Amino acid sequence: MNILIFGAKGYMGGNFFRIFPGSFASDVDIADTKAIGKEIDRIQPDIIINCAAKTGRPNIDWCEDHREDTLRSNVTGPLVLLELCQKAGCYFVHMSSGCIYHGDNNGKGYLENDPPNFFESFYSRSKIWSEQILKEFPLLILRPRMPFEGKPHDRNFITKVLKYERVIDVQNSMTYAPDLFAAAKKLIEKRITGIYNIVNPGSISPYEIMMLYKKIVDPSHNVERLDANLLGSVTKTGRSNCLLSSEKLRTQGIELPDIHQRIREALKEYA
Repeated sequence: MNILIFGAKGYMGGNFFRIFPGSFASDVDIADTKAIGKEIDRIQPDIIINCAAKTGRPNIDWCEDHREDTLRSNVTGPLVLLELCQKAGCYFVHMSSGCIYHGDNNGKGYLENDPPNFFESFYSRSKIWSEQILKEFPLLILRPRMPFEGKPHDRNFITKVLKYERVIDVQNSMTYAPDLFAAAKKLIEKRITGIYNIVNPGSISPYEIMMLYKKIVDPSHNVERLDANLLGSVTKTGRSNCLLSSEKLRTQGIELPDIHQRIREALKEYA
């Protein structure tokens, strides 16, 4: 079984490369049809996993000023991969994002088939645009949210939020990265298609995480609570704050541990 991973040098791609040893990595421009075609001809993959995307550094505000680059990676590229996967008969896996919703859907969390309702950032809009087309085809779309783990990394949500002096106290769904990749592996091995929210059950706020960080990791760490209504005064664009349902994932026999359990475990490892 040949697996070809695009964006393998990134955080997501690197982890997929780890769980699928012997897979092939490529960092060619996924919007370059000829380059992608050559990679597919060379490797003859059975599975293609797309982890190439622009999420911005240090955050999604970057995407506001680099719209062409964001559009090329987050919209054009996935559609190129879709077309070539269809022609080659490859099973296609696309990493999307849960940051296309806002709110908690009356406490129920958003299901995979609920229409996106968060359009305030160019990043989120780009993920919505690509997903709206991709979902019409037989492929696997994975939606993680604010991935974190117990090791410092610039893509780890814990590492990210530690850089801020003020953080919001709004409940959110989040994803423990090791759970994400374990769940993804099971879905991929079964050749499952469709959209799946990959989030740990329950919710937590960034401020709560920092309070636990102070308790478990560093008692000297201080952070202020930022009113969500004031977030726009410190960011260039809006931020998605939402709850997602992982009930569909459970129908595949995959049940993830509660978010509070995983946050505490990650922080203990972080220490």
